Amino acid sequence: MSHDHDHDNELDPFAARVRALETILTEKGLIDPSAIDVIVDTYETKIGPRNGARVVAKAWSDPTYADWLKRDATAAITSMSYTGRQGEHMQAVFNSEDTHNLVVCTLCSCYPWSVLGLPPVWYKAPPYRSRAVIDPRGVLQEFGLTLPADKKIRVWDSTAELRYLVVPMRPTGTEGWSEEQLASLVSRDAMIGTALAKEPE
Repeated sequence: MSHDHDHDNELDPFAARVRALETILTEKGLIDPSAIDVIVDTYETKIGPRNGARVVAKAWSDPTYADWLKRDATAAITSMSYTGRQGEHMQAVFNSEDTHNLVVCTLCSCYPWSVLGLPPVWYKAPPYRSRAVIDPRGVLQEFGLTLPADKKIRVWDSTAELRYLVVPMRPTGTEGWSEEQLASLVSRDAMIGTALAKEPE
C-alpha cells in the first residue's frame, strides 16, 4: 500500500463526478479554479491541521486543559473556536509510553475537518480502512513508523456520531517552549496516529 498523496491515477466514482462537475462549471465561467485551489489549500494547511496542532500544544502546556480534553474533547476543542464540519462530537485519545493510538473509519471516511482539515487520500482508501484494523503494526511500518514490539496499538473507528483526535506524546527537549513552538511539531498524520510528533531540531 503506497502512501504517496499523488498516487491515485483512478478516481473513485464520487471524486470523478466532482471533477466532471468542476470542469463543466469552469467551462461555463461559473467558478474560478484558482479560487477553489485557495479554499482547498486553506483546509489542507491552515484551517485544519493547524487547529488540531494548537489543541495538542495547549494540552501539552496546560494540564487543566489536557484533563478537560480527556473528559470532554468536544467542549474543550469548541472553547478554542474549532467546531463544525464533522467535528461536532470529538474524543481525544492520548498516546503514552505503553499505548499508541491509530484512527480509521472502516465504513467510509468520517473525519474531523474542523481540527484536521481535509482527509488525506490514503485515509479514504479501502486498503487503509481495512488493514488498519487487521494489521495496524504493519500499516504503521509502511508509513515509516516502527513501534517497539511491546507497545500496544489501539485502533479507534470513527463514525458519523464520533470522531477522534490523537494527542501524540510531547517530545523531550521542549521544556519552556511556547504553544506556538509546540504546535509546529504536530502534524496531521501524528493526530491520526500514523506518525509521531516531530523531534525538536
